[in-house]
Parts: sequence; C-alpha cells; structure tokens
Amino acid sequence: MEEVVLVDEKDKVLGMMEKIEAHEKGLLHRAFSILIFNKKGELLLQKRAQEKYHCGGLWTNTVCSHPRAGESYEDGARRRLKEEMGFGSSLKKKYCFIYKKKFDNGLTEHEYDCVFEGIHDGEINFDLKEIDKIRWVKITDLTKDIAKNPKSYTEWFKQIIEKY
Repeated sequence: MEEVVLVDEKDKVLGMMEKIEAHEKGLLHRAFSILIFNKKGELLLQKRAQEKYHCGGLWTNTVCSHPRAGESYEDGARRRLKEEMGFGSSLKKKYCFIYKKKFDNGLTEHEYDCVFEGIHDGEINFDLKEIDKIRWVKITDLTKDIAKNPKSYTEWFKQIIEKY
C-alpha cells in the first residue's frame, strides 16, 4: 500500500494516508514534478501509461510522484527519476505551488508540488508500466501545442509550463 504525506498550505505535515484514499477525498498532500532538459535545451516529456489511476494517456513532465514518509522532496525526486526513467541527475529545486483538479473518474489531485530541474543527455530506460512514450521538445513548440491541444496534457504540467 502506497501512502502520501498530508500537509497544510504551509507544507506542515498533518499525517499519512493511502494514496488512492487521499485522491478520493481530495486532501492536500506532497508531490514533486521533475523537468529534465538536454544540452540543446529540449524538455523530456512522458506520455503516462493508459493504465494509470488518473490522467492515463496524457503528456506530462519528465517524472511526477510523491515523496514517502520521512523522505525529502529531493530524495523522492531522485528515487523516482531512477525508477521511472532509468537514470540519475543532479536536481535543482525551482519552486513549489499548490494546485487542485477534480477528474471525471471521481479522483481529485490536490497537491503541494515542488518542481525540480535537471540535465541529461544519456541513455533512457523508461518503465513501461508507468510510461507509454517519451519525447524531447522545445519549450516554444510545447507552449504552442498546449494552446492548441490542452486536453492532451496533465493539469499540473500546464500550470508548471505557464510559469516558464
């Protein structure tokens, strides 16, 4: 059973809850989003696997997940980058923000999301259970595509890109 860390709007820990239950109740919890760029300045996107509990088949940032109990945002981000993409990178925390989005399946994302950046130009061995496809994209092309096809992207990712 995977749990998430429940927090208040100031990121003060309130407790733990099973991940799906927290999403059913729409409770604020910790999350992180990773943006990996190559040396050409292109961003690595992933298309979430269709089987994901929400947003399956949508394009999003390189990796997004939740830190575990007692795990820092950065340690969780490094762990999931390795698990999902099969590589490591030094990560720099850029900012944190709160967002809330209710989905058609009854689940609600309500996250205190910390955004990290890193650089990678090597091999990528992504987890096929988590990810259907990956692609590198220029931010200018991405913003145009998001404007044209907003339903092809996750809500949190669109908010992250708005800040760029």
